[in-house]
Parts: sequence; C-alpha cells; structure tokens
Amino acid sequence: MSPRGIAIPDVRERLFDAAERILAREGPSGLTSRAVTTEAGCAKGMLHKHFEGLDELVAELVLARFARTARLAEDLPARAGESTVAANLTEIGHALLTSLNPTTAGLAASTPAASLRIREALKAGAPGFDAIQHSITTYLDAEINTGRLPPTTDTTTTALALVGTVHHLLMTTWEPPTQDPRAQTKNLVKTLLATPTPTTPTTPTT
Repeated sequence: MSPRGIAIPDVRERLFDAAERILAREGPSGLTSRAVTTEAGCAKGMLHKHFEGLDELVAELVLARFARTARLAEDLPARAGESTVAANLTEIGHALLTSLNPTTAGLAASTPAASLRIREALKAGAPGFDAIQHSITTYLDAEINTGRLPPTTDTTTTALALVGTVHHLLMTTWEPPTQDPRAQTKNLVKTLLATPTPTTPTTPTT
C-alpha cells in the first residue's frame, strides 16, 4: 500500500504488462530494459532487481500467463451442467489462446534462453499445460456424470487434443495465420464433441 492507502500493483506484474504493451506496439526490437521500466513507471534498476535480464523477464511473463489460465481452468469442473459443454470448452480454449499476445509467444519460442527456462519450469511442476489438461479431464468426467456426455467419452484424450492443439496455435500464430485461431479452436471443440455416426455394415456381394 502507498502512504495514502492506495494499492500499488505488484511490480513484477507492472513489468509484465509493460513488456506486453511494448511487444504488441513495437515488436521484439523495442523491448529493452529501459523501455520496460519507463513504460511501467518504475525506476531504471527495478527490472534487474526482479529479473536477471530480458530473457528471464520474457520466460517469467509466459509462465505467469500460463499460471493465470491454469487458475481459470481449476474452476471448470464446478461448472459441469452449466451453459453447454462446447461453450465451456471453447471458453477455456480461448483463454489459453489469448493468454499471450502473438509477439510475446513468438519471442518466447524463438529465444533459446527463455524457451529453455520455460520448459524447465513446466517440467519442474509450474502450473501450465498439464494442470489445464487435468482440469479439463476432470470437467469432462463430471459432465459424464451429469449425462451431458456419453459414458464412452475418452476424456483424457479429448483434453489432450484440445490443450495440445491450442498450444500449437498459441505458439505459431505469431506468424501470419491462414485462419482465425479462435475460429479454429471453436471448430476443434465441435469436432471433439461430435458423436460418431455408426456405419451400417454392408453385405458383401458375390
């Protein structure tokens, strides 16, 4: 709290927000330590007080956004029976898809040090794709119990397909996409939930 009782946003979050704005506005070339602290309204040395450098800032930004989406996904099982299954899955898919702006995702993927730090953190248990996938699986299991999904639904594979595909879209749409990834996510959910139409066996001709 400030002396006047006004809450001051977390410095790390201010730096994250500033970095995202710079990347969206100017691209990776505009991301410098001074630009970030100026954009965030912080002292010049504040970035290096919290991060070793820009690579760590980018990595921690990505991990923070993944963790935020994972927290949203944690609430999904409690929504079983509400809205529609497709709407609920599409919402969490879009939340993951928009957790990072395309330039940030591209920079994280193309910077070896940042990419390595992200992989190591996720492997060590930082909330991310595995946590989101687990929440979606739990939600789908709950929807089977409500009767809105058939008991034969492979919930684990469905969750894996959704998270894996959206992850791919998230990390590649920094290149000019041929389709709107949000529409692709919606179509993916529709396909995953589609009930296969049984084929009628044909009688062999002699």
